[in-house]
Amino acid sequence: MTVADERSEPERGRARGGDIGALRETLAEVRRVIVGQDHMVERLLVALLARGHCLLEGVPGVAKTLAASTLATVVGGSFARIQFTPDLVPSDIVGTRVYHPGSERFDVELGPVFANFLLADEINRAPAKVQSALLEVMAERQVTLAGKTHPLPRPFVVLATQNPIESEGVYPLPEVQRDRFLFKVRVSHPSAHEELEILQRMSVRPPVAAPVLDPERLMKLQDMAEEVSVHHLVADYVVRLVMATRSPAEYGLRELEETIEIGVSPRATLGLMAAGRALALVRGRDYLLPDDVRDVAVDVMAHRLMLTFDALADDVDAADVVHRILATVPPPVVVWNQGTR
Repeated sequence: MTVADERSEPERGRARGGDIGALRETLAEVRRVIVGQDHMVERLLVALLARGHCLLEGVPGVAKTLAASTLATVVGGSFARIQFTPDLVPSDIVGTRVYHPGSERFDVELGPVFANFLLADEINRAPAKVQSALLEVMAERQVTLAGKTHPLPRPFVVLATQNPIESEGVYPLPEVQRDRFLFKVRVSHPSAHEELEILQRMSVRPPVAAPVLDPERLMKLQDMAEEVSVHHLVADYVVRLVMATRSPAEYGLRELEETIEIGVSPRATLGLMAAGRALALVRGRDYLLPDDVRDVAVDVMAHRLMLTFDALADDVDAADVVHRILATVPPPVVVWNQGTR
């Protein structure tokens, strides 16, 4: 029996309250540096708790890189930033073998991916070889060099950014790599009020974030997110949302058959569950609600949808397709703790 098991219910409640308080303090510390962009900041923290990678897409200057580096500082652990360029090669990020004449032998030099937080800045500027080198890193959290496998430190997460408006020297991410990202978050321009606050806050002495968590406590919070209770009706709702992208007509969405080429993968099913649980924990609950699933659905599913050629030619937005599915597939009505009051 563990020490945690021997604690009384009030003690466990106080410990849990402290953990939830730490999450709120983490969000507050990041928001002390990042003006606005609450959706992006919350999704970055949810991705960490769900052990998932996050892709931020937005025009230059909307604090994508600053948000990722600030969160890494607040959460603690090692941090590495790679500026992706067209001349990058796989050994630049994962490492390589280096010959040392003095000892007359090859040694393995590990690359910058060996950090708790990897910021892949402008990830869509790197060619296909570099993109493929990231697949093992993101999926298996390990690197194989010279026939030997090197595990990455724990926790490990990739926070990537990309610019959607440039076409010069840009390589679109392959579908298999987009599928590795738990979230793809679109980052928009700030409002006029937020722009004024940015001017007032950042034009004198920009605030500096302070550490709140550490890797060990983050892994504990990740375990807590995995223990969030899921009602079978909510799990069924997750599956119905996913199946609606594969067989739209069966869910009253016949018009989407000409829009969706290939529905989302099973990673979307697992991602909806993991992200929903993490969001519930951030909101201070130990059970998952349909609203949690609905709130993360666009960020989890839209980038995994493959639209038909006609839909792409008509400039159909995958996010609008997911919104249409959410509006049609009814959520369950779940009553928790029934009969206890």
